[in-house]
Amino acid sequence: MTESPRPLKPEFQSWFDAWKSRTQDVLSQMSGQPTAFETVLDPLTVSDSDLRYTVAASGAVQGEMSIRLSEASGLRLARKFLGEAEPASGDESSNKGIGDESREALEELLRQIGGLAATTVSESAGGQVQLQLSRAEQPWAWTPNQLTTLRTRDEAGAEIALELGINPALAAALAARAEANAASEAAAASQSAATAPSTASAGTASTAAPQIAEEAPLPEPPVAGYRRLLDVGLGVKLRFGTRRMLLRDVLALSSGLVVELDNELNSPVDLLLDGRVIARGDVVVMDGKYGLRVTNVVDPSPAARPAERNV
Repeated sequence: MTESPRPLKPEFQSWFDAWKSRTQDVLSQMSGQPTAFETVLDPLTVSDSDLRYTVAASGAVQGEMSIRLSEASGLRLARKFLGEAEPASGDESSNKGIGDESREALEELLRQIGGLAATTVSESAGGQVQLQLSRAEQPWAWTPNQLTTLRTRDEAGAEIALELGINPALAAALAARAEANAASEAAAASQSAATAPSTASAGTASTAAPQIAEEAPLPEPPVAGYRRLLDVGLGVKLRFGTRRMLLRDVLALSSGLVVELDNELNSPVDLLLDGRVIARGDVVVMDGKYGLRVTNVVDPSPAARPAERNV
C-alpha cells in the first residue's frame, strides 16, 4: 500500500506545476474548452488494475517519476485523445476495460505532455532535461519521496485523476538544483550591492562633488584553459524556418503532406549551437551536400557581457 507522502516542499513545486500546466494545456486544446486540475497531496487508492508508467529524467537533473492512474481515468483520457465521445451510463462499453488501442493512445498523450513538461522544467533546471516514458508493469521498487495527485472532471462529471511521484534520486537532484539557484541569486544580489554607487553623507552632499573611482581592469581569461577546449566537438544545426502547429495537425501528418514554414524562400537561414542562433547565412550546395555561407555572425546578448561596475 502506498504510504502517505510528506508535505510538498517548495523546491519540488515547479516540477509538479509544469506537469499540471502542460496537462491542462493539452487537454484544453483537444477538447476545445478550458480544463483545470486541482492539486492534492492525498495518494490514489491502490488497485490491481491501475495503470503505471515510469518517466526517466536525464540531462540537467536525473532520476525517475511515477505516474499512476485508474483504468477508468486512463480510458477517459484515451477517448479524449482519440476524439471519441464518452459513452452513455447505460452503454455496456462504459464498463469494459482499457484495450490495446486505448492504451497506446493514452501513452502517446502522456508522451506529448511529457515533451512539453521537459521544456518547462529545463528553464528552472539550468539546462536541458529529457523525459522518457515507459510502462511499469509492476509497482516501483522505490517509495516516492514526494507525491501529488492531479484531479479534474470531464464534461460528463466523471473524475480523471493522475498520481505523480518522484523517487529519492530525482528529489535529491531537484533539491541540489534549487540550492544552486539560490546561491547564484544570492551571489548576484551581493555583487549588485557591492557595485552600487556610493551615497555621499548628508553633511557633504551639497558641497562635495561626486567622485568616480577608476575601474579596476577585468582579469584576462585563462588562455591555457581555453586551449584545452578547442578540440571539443559541438553539434550545430541549420534552421530553415519554423511554424507553430496545433496538436491535431501534428497527429494528422502523413507522407507527402507539405508543411509551410514562416521564412521566405530567399531568407537567410540560422546556424544554431545548443538551441541558440550564432550565425546566419545563405544555403549552398557543395559536392552534393548542403552548406552554409556565413553572412552575419550574431553578437552575444547584452546579458552575456561583463556587467558594468559603478563606484
